Amino acid sequence: MFNYDEIHEFGKPYMIAEIGSNHNGDMELAKKMIDEAKRCGADCVKFQSWSKDTIFSEKVYQDNYFLADDYRNRTDYTLKEIVDAYSIDKSDHYLLKEYCDKIGIEFNSTPFSKPEVDLLVDEMGVPFIKVASMDLNNIPFLTYIAKKKKPVVLSTGLGTLADISEAVTCLQENGCSQIILLHCVSIYPTEPDVANLNNIDMLRNTFGCKVGYSDHTIGTVAPILAMGKGACIIEKHFTLDKNMEGWDHKVSANPEELKVMCEAAEVAYKMLGSYRKVVNESKERREAFQRSIIAARDISEGSIITEDDITFKRPGTGIEPKYYSMVVGRVAKRNIKRDAIITTQDF
Repeated sequence: MFNYDEIHEFGKPYMIAEIGSNHNGDMELAKKMIDEAKRCGADCVKFQSWSKDTIFSEKVYQDNYFLADDYRNRTDYTLKEIVDAYSIDKSDHYLLKEYCDKIGIEFNSTPFSKPEVDLLVDEMGVPFIKVASMDLNNIPFLTYIAKKKKPVVLSTGLGTLADISEAVTCLQENGCSQIILLHCVSIYPTEPDVANLNNIDMLRNTFGCKVGYSDHTIGTVAPILAMGKGACIIEKHFTLDKNMEGWDHKVSANPEELKVMCEAAEVAYKMLGSYRKVVNESKERREAFQRSIIAARDISEGSIITEDDITFKRPGTGIEPKYYSMVVGRVAKRNIKRDAIITTQDF
Protein backbone atom coordinates (compact mmCIF):
# COMPACT_ATOMS: atom_id res chain seq x y z
CA MET A 1 0.00 0.00 0.00
CA PHE A 2 1.11 3.57 -0.69
CA ASN A 3 2.60 5.24 2.36
CA TYR A 4 4.64 8.36 1.69
CA ASP A 5 6.82 7.86 4.75
CA GLU A 6 7.64 4.28 3.76
CA ILE A 7 8.51 5.03 0.14
CA HIS A 8 12.23 5.63 -0.04
CA GLU A 9 14.69 6.36 -2.79
CA PHE A 10 17.12 3.49 -3.21
CA GLY A 11 14.51 1.25 -1.59
CA LYS A 12 11.97 -1.08 -3.19
CA PRO A 13 10.13 1.11 -5.72
CA TYR A 14 6.36 1.45 -5.69
CA MET A 15 5.23 -0.04 -9.01
CA ILE A 16 2.37 1.63 -10.89
CA ALA A 17 0.77 -0.09 -13.87
CA GLU A 18 -0.60 2.88 -15.80
CA ILE A 19 -3.75 1.55 -17.45
CA GLY A 20 -4.82 5.09 -18.31
CA SER A 21 -7.43 4.72 -21.02
CA ASN A 22 -6.08 1.41 -22.35
CA HIS A 23 -9.31 -0.21 -21.20
CA ASN A 24 -10.85 1.51 -24.26
CA GLY A 25 -14.02 2.15 -22.24
CA ASP A 26 -14.62 -1.56 -21.63
CA MET A 27 -14.89 -2.25 -17.90
CA GLU A 28 -14.55 -6.01 -18.37
CA LEU A 29 -11.28 -5.41 -20.19
CA ALA A 30 -10.28 -3.07 -17.36
CA LYS A 31 -10.88 -5.86 -14.83
CA LYS A 32 -8.74 -8.26 -16.85
CA MET A 33 -5.96 -5.68 -16.91
CA ILE A 34 -6.24 -5.23 -13.14
CA ASP A 35 -5.99 -9.00 -12.70
CA GLU A 36 -2.87 -9.17 -14.87
CA ALA A 37 -1.23 -6.21 -13.17
CA LYS A 38 -1.80 -7.88 -9.81
CA ARG A 39 -0.43 -11.19 -11.10
CA CYS A 40 2.68 -9.45 -12.43
CA GLY A 41 3.41 -7.87 -9.05
CA ALA A 42 2.33 -4.24 -9.49
CA ASP A 43 1.45 -2.29 -6.34
CA CYS A 44 -1.07 -0.02 -8.03
CA VAL A 45 -3.16 0.32 -11.15
CA LYS A 46 -3.79 3.88 -12.27
CA PHE A 47 -6.46 5.19 -14.58
CA GLN A 48 -7.23 8.66 -15.95
CA SER A 49 -10.24 10.65 -14.80
CA TRP A 50 -11.55 12.91 -17.51
CA SER A 51 -14.61 13.43 -19.65
CA LYS A 52 -15.25 15.08 -22.98
CA ASP A 53 -15.99 18.27 -21.04
CA THR A 54 -12.79 18.33 -18.93
CA ILE A 55 -9.98 17.25 -21.27
CA PHE A 56 -10.33 19.24 -24.53
CA SER A 57 -11.78 22.56 -25.58
CA GLU A 58 -14.24 22.78 -28.44
CA LYS A 59 -11.47 23.94 -30.77
CA VAL A 60 -9.68 20.58 -30.40
CA TYR A 61 -12.89 18.75 -31.20
CA GLN A 62 -13.50 20.96 -34.21
CA ASP A 63 -9.97 20.28 -35.45
CA ASN A 64 -10.72 16.60 -34.84
CA TYR A 65 -7.05 15.96 -34.13
CA PHE A 66 -6.60 12.39 -32.92
CA LEU A 67 -3.84 11.55 -30.47
CA ALA A 68 -3.08 8.11 -31.88
CA ASP A 69 -2.12 6.87 -35.32
CA ASP A 70 -4.90 4.28 -35.01
CA TYR A 71 -7.45 6.98 -35.73
CA ARG A 72 -5.66 9.39 -38.04
CA ASN A 73 -7.31 8.03 -41.16
CA ARG A 74 -10.66 7.11 -39.66
CA THR A 75 -13.79 8.91 -40.79
CA ASP A 76 -16.32 6.84 -38.85
CA TYR A 77 -15.41 8.37 -35.46
CA THR A 78 -15.00 11.90 -34.22
CA LEU A 79 -12.58 12.79 -31.46
CA LYS A 80 -15.47 13.72 -29.20
CA GLU A 81 -17.01 10.26 -29.70
CA ILE A 82 -13.71 8.53 -28.90
CA VAL A 83 -13.16 10.62 -25.78
CA ASP A 84 -16.71 9.97 -24.63
CA ALA A 85 -16.33 6.23 -25.23
CA TYR A 86 -12.98 5.99 -23.40
CA SER A 87 -13.90 8.09 -20.37
CA ILE A 88 -14.97 6.47 -17.11
CA ASP A 89 -17.92 7.92 -15.22
CA LYS A 90 -18.45 8.00 -11.46
CA SER A 91 -20.02 4.55 -11.32
CA ASP A 92 -17.09 3.12 -13.32
CA HIS A 93 -14.67 4.65 -10.81
CA TYR A 94 -16.40 2.90 -7.94
CA LEU A 95 -16.66 -0.35 -9.87
CA LEU A 96 -12.91 -0.34 -10.57
CA LYS A 97 -12.01 0.72 -7.04
CA GLU A 98 -14.15 -2.05 -5.53
CA TYR A 99 -12.60 -4.61 -7.87
CA CYS A 100 -9.09 -3.49 -6.93
CA ASP A 101 -9.96 -3.72 -3.23
CA LYS A 102 -11.38 -7.19 -3.80
CA ILE A 103 -8.23 -8.63 -5.39
CA GLY A 104 -5.74 -6.64 -3.28
CA ILE A 105 -4.17 -4.01 -5.51
CA GLU A 106 -4.26 -0.25 -5.01
CA PHE A 107 -6.52 1.90 -7.19
CA ASN A 108 -5.73 5.42 -8.30
CA SER A 109 -6.39 7.77 -11.19
CA THR A 110 -5.10 11.07 -12.59
CA PRO A 111 -7.68 13.87 -12.28
CA PHE A 112 -8.03 16.46 -15.03
CA SER A 113 -10.39 18.86 -13.25
CA LYS A 114 -11.41 19.98 -9.77
CA PRO A 115 -14.58 17.84 -9.62
CA GLU A 116 -12.46 14.80 -10.50
CA VAL A 117 -10.05 15.70 -7.68
CA ASP A 118 -13.04 15.86 -5.31
CA LEU A 119 -14.32 12.48 -6.49
CA LEU A 120 -10.95 10.75 -6.08
CA VAL A 121 -9.89 12.37 -2.81
CA ASP A 122 -13.04 13.30 -0.89
CA GLU A 123 -15.31 10.46 -1.98
CA MET A 124 -12.96 7.60 -2.87
CA GLY A 125 -10.07 8.31 -0.52
CA VAL A 126 -7.17 7.66 -2.89
CA PRO A 127 -3.85 7.69 -1.00
CA PHE A 128 -2.12 10.22 -3.28
CA ILE A 129 -2.95 12.61 -6.09
CA LYS A 130 -1.19 12.00 -9.40
CA VAL A 131 -0.69 15.14 -11.47
CA ALA A 132 0.06 14.85 -15.17
CA SER A 133 2.94 16.94 -16.51
CA MET A 134 0.54 18.91 -18.70
CA ASP A 135 -0.64 20.55 -15.46
CA LEU A 136 2.79 21.65 -14.22
CA ASN A 137 1.96 25.24 -15.16
CA ASN A 138 -1.70 25.00 -14.09
CA ILE A 139 -1.14 26.92 -10.88
CA PRO A 140 -4.86 27.32 -9.99
CA PHE A 141 -5.32 23.54 -10.30
CA LEU A 142 -2.17 22.80 -8.29
CA THR A 143 -3.32 25.23 -5.59
CA TYR A 144 -6.64 23.40 -5.35
CA ILE A 145 -4.88 20.03 -5.17
CA ALA A 146 -2.39 21.19 -2.52
CA LYS A 147 -5.21 22.21 -0.18
CA LYS A 148 -6.41 18.60 -0.09
CA LYS A 149 -3.36 17.89 2.12
CA LYS A 150 -2.63 14.64 0.28
CA PRO A 151 0.74 13.44 -1.02
CA VAL A 152 1.23 14.57 -4.62
CA VAL A 153 3.04 12.58 -7.29
CA LEU A 154 3.98 15.09 -9.97
CA SER A 155 5.16 14.18 -13.48
CA THR A 156 7.65 16.66 -14.95
CA GLY A 157 7.79 15.74 -18.64
CA LEU A 158 6.34 18.81 -20.33
CA GLY A 159 7.89 21.34 -17.99
CA THR A 160 11.05 23.39 -17.89
CA LEU A 161 13.10 23.55 -14.70
CA ALA A 162 11.39 26.85 -13.97
CA ASP A 163 7.96 25.25 -14.43
CA ILE A 164 8.87 22.46 -12.01
CA SER A 165 10.18 24.96 -9.48
CA GLU A 166 6.99 27.04 -9.66
CA ALA A 167 4.84 23.93 -9.31
CA VAL A 168 6.76 22.64 -6.28
CA THR A 169 6.66 26.08 -4.65
CA CYS A 170 2.92 26.35 -5.30
CA LEU A 171 2.23 22.97 -3.71
CA GLN A 172 4.41 23.72 -0.69
CA GLU A 173 3.00 27.20 -0.10
CA ASN A 174 -0.55 25.85 -0.19
CA GLY A 175 -0.09 23.10 2.35
CA CYS A 176 1.37 20.12 0.48
CA SER A 177 4.67 19.02 1.98
CA GLN A 178 4.69 15.44 0.66
CA ILE A 179 5.79 15.67 -2.97
CA ILE A 180 7.28 13.00 -5.20
CA LEU A 181 8.57 14.17 -8.57
CA LEU A 182 8.58 11.79 -11.51
CA HIS A 183 11.23 12.28 -14.16
CA CYS A 184 9.37 11.85 -17.43
CA VAL A 185 9.80 12.50 -21.13
CA SER A 186 6.38 13.01 -22.71
CA ILE A 187 7.26 11.64 -26.13
CA TYR A 188 5.50 8.45 -27.17
CA PRO A 189 7.65 6.44 -27.54
CA THR A 190 10.72 8.00 -25.92
CA GLU A 191 13.91 7.13 -27.80
CA PRO A 192 16.92 6.01 -25.71
CA ASP A 193 19.00 9.08 -26.54
CA VAL A 194 16.45 11.44 -24.97
CA ALA A 195 15.44 9.35 -21.94
CA ASN A 196 17.92 11.36 -19.80
CA LEU A 197 17.77 9.16 -16.72
CA ASN A 198 20.45 11.33 -15.11
CA ASN A 199 17.62 13.82 -14.59
CA ILE A 200 16.55 11.60 -11.68
CA ASP A 201 19.71 12.71 -9.85
CA MET A 202 19.28 16.29 -11.03
CA LEU A 203 15.70 16.58 -9.72
CA ARG A 204 16.69 15.03 -6.39
CA ASN A 205 19.63 17.40 -5.96
CA THR A 206 17.74 20.48 -7.17
CA PHE A 207 14.49 20.16 -5.26
CA GLY A 208 15.27 17.88 -2.32
CA CYS A 209 12.18 15.81 -3.11
CA LYS A 210 11.80 12.09 -3.49
CA VAL A 211 12.07 11.21 -7.18
CA GLY A 212 10.61 8.42 -9.29
CA TYR A 213 10.32 7.71 -13.00
CA SER A 214 7.39 7.64 -15.42
CA ASP A 215 8.50 5.71 -18.48
CA HIS A 216 7.45 6.01 -22.11
CA THR A 217 10.29 4.05 -23.72
CA ILE A 218 9.77 0.71 -25.41
CA GLY A 219 10.78 -2.27 -23.28
CA THR A 220 12.09 -2.65 -19.75
CA VAL A 221 15.67 -1.34 -19.86
CA ALA A 222 14.91 2.28 -18.86
CA PRO A 223 12.71 1.51 -15.84
CA ILE A 224 15.21 -1.03 -14.54
CA LEU A 225 18.05 1.46 -14.98
CA ALA A 226 15.91 4.02 -13.15
CA MET A 227 15.74 1.61 -10.23
CA GLY A 228 19.54 1.72 -10.22
CA LYS A 229 19.25 5.50 -9.99
CA GLY A 230 17.20 5.05 -6.83
CA ALA A 231 13.77 5.89 -8.29
CA CYS A 232 11.20 5.40 -5.54
CA ILE A 233 8.26 5.02 -7.96
CA ILE A 234 8.20 3.36 -11.36
CA GLU A 235 5.19 4.13 -13.53
CA LYS A 236 4.71 2.40 -16.87
CA HIS A 237 1.79 2.27 -19.29
CA PHE A 238 0.25 -1.20 -19.32
CA THR A 239 -1.74 -3.17 -21.89
CA LEU A 240 -2.76 -6.73 -22.57
CA ASP A 241 -2.10 -6.36 -26.30
CA LYS A 242 0.16 -3.79 -27.95
CA ASN A 243 -1.71 -4.20 -31.21
CA MET A 244 -5.05 -3.18 -29.72
CA GLU A 245 -6.68 -0.06 -31.13
CA GLY A 246 -6.26 2.93 -28.85
CA TRP A 247 -4.00 5.77 -27.75
CA ASP A 248 -1.21 4.23 -25.70
CA HIS A 249 -1.15 0.48 -26.36
CA LYS A 250 1.89 0.53 -28.63
CA VAL A 251 4.13 2.23 -26.04
CA SER A 252 2.81 0.19 -23.12
CA ALA A 253 4.35 -2.76 -21.31
CA ASN A 254 2.63 -6.08 -21.89
CA PRO A 255 2.23 -8.54 -19.00
CA GLU A 256 5.56 -10.25 -19.69
CA GLU A 257 7.40 -6.92 -19.57
CA LEU A 258 5.56 -5.71 -16.48
CA LYS A 259 6.43 -8.96 -14.71
CA VAL A 260 10.13 -8.49 -15.55
CA MET A 261 10.01 -4.97 -14.11
CA CYS A 262 8.20 -6.01 -10.93
CA GLU A 263 10.61 -8.90 -10.37
CA ALA A 264 13.52 -6.48 -10.83
CA ALA A 265 11.97 -4.12 -8.29
CA GLU A 266 12.12 -6.88 -5.67
CA VAL A 267 15.91 -7.20 -5.90
CA ALA A 268 17.38 -4.14 -7.65
CA TYR A 269 17.59 -2.00 -4.52
CA LYS A 270 19.22 -4.85 -2.62
CA MET A 271 21.84 -5.17 -5.34
CA LEU A 272 22.80 -1.50 -5.00
CA GLY A 273 24.16 -2.29 -1.56
CA SER A 274 26.61 -0.03 0.25
CA TYR A 275 29.10 2.71 -0.61
CA ARG A 276 31.46 1.04 1.84
CA LYS A 277 33.74 -1.72 0.53
CA VAL A 278 32.78 -4.92 2.30
CA VAL A 279 34.51 -8.26 1.76
CA ASN A 280 31.62 -10.71 1.77
CA GLU A 281 33.60 -13.76 0.69
CA SER A 282 34.70 -16.12 3.43
CA LYS A 283 38.36 -16.54 4.43
CA GLU A 284 38.27 -20.04 2.94
CA ARG A 285 36.92 -18.77 -0.39
CA ARG A 286 39.48 -15.97 -0.59
CA GLU A 287 42.31 -18.41 0.11
CA ALA A 288 40.98 -20.82 -2.53
CA PHE A 289 41.00 -18.13 -5.24
CA GLN A 290 43.99 -15.98 -4.32
CA ARG A 291 47.65 -16.84 -4.95
CA SER A 292 50.73 -17.63 -2.89
CA ILE A 293 54.46 -17.49 -3.63
CA ILE A 294 55.37 -20.87 -5.16
CA ALA A 295 58.71 -22.45 -6.10
CA ALA A 296 59.03 -22.19 -9.89
CA ARG A 297 61.72 -24.91 -9.87
CA ASP A 298 63.68 -26.97 -7.39
CA ILE A 299 65.60 -24.71 -5.02
CA SER A 300 68.67 -26.16 -3.30
CA GLU A 301 69.49 -25.63 0.36
CA GLY A 302 71.98 -22.76 0.75
CA SER A 303 71.18 -21.10 -2.59
CA ILE A 304 70.04 -17.52 -2.86
CA ILE A 305 66.40 -17.32 -3.98
CA THR A 306 65.99 -15.24 -7.17
CA GLU A 307 62.92 -13.91 -8.99
CA ASP A 308 63.33 -16.74 -11.49
CA ASP A 309 62.97 -19.22 -8.62
CA ILE A 310 59.45 -18.14 -7.73
CA THR A 311 56.01 -17.89 -9.31
CA PHE A 312 52.50 -17.21 -8.03
CA LYS A 313 49.70 -19.79 -7.95
CA ARG A 314 46.64 -20.85 -6.01
CA PRO A 315 45.82 -21.41 -3.20
CA GLY A 316 46.38 -18.26 -1.18
CA THR A 317 47.35 -20.00 2.04
CA GLY A 318 51.05 -19.08 1.87
CA ILE A 319 52.95 -15.82 1.55
CA GLU A 320 50.99 -13.24 -0.46
CA PRO A 321 52.56 -12.23 -3.81
CA LYS A 322 52.84 -8.60 -2.67
CA TYR A 323 55.53 -9.73 -0.20
CA TYR A 324 57.73 -11.30 -2.89
CA SER A 325 60.59 -8.86 -2.10
CA MET A 326 61.02 -10.38 1.35
CA VAL A 327 61.64 -13.78 -0.30
CA VAL A 328 63.90 -12.77 -3.19
CA GLY A 329 67.54 -12.52 -2.03
CA ARG A 330 67.07 -14.78 0.99
CA VAL A 331 69.06 -17.99 1.50
CA ALA A 332 67.13 -21.25 1.34
CA LYS A 333 67.41 -23.12 4.66
CA ARG A 334 66.43 -26.43 3.05
CA ASN A 335 65.67 -28.01 -0.31
CA ILE A 336 62.40 -26.68 -1.74
CA LYS A 337 60.69 -28.81 -4.37
CA ARG A 338 59.26 -27.31 -7.53
CA ASP A 339 55.63 -26.18 -7.10
CA ALA A 340 55.86 -26.19 -3.31
CA ILE A 341 54.28 -23.33 -1.36
CA ILE A 342 57.15 -21.30 0.06
CA THR A 343 56.84 -20.47 3.76
CA THR A 344 58.89 -18.36 6.13
CA GLN A 345 60.39 -21.60 7.46
CA ASP A 346 62.09 -22.13 4.09
CA PHE A 347 64.54 -19.19 4.36
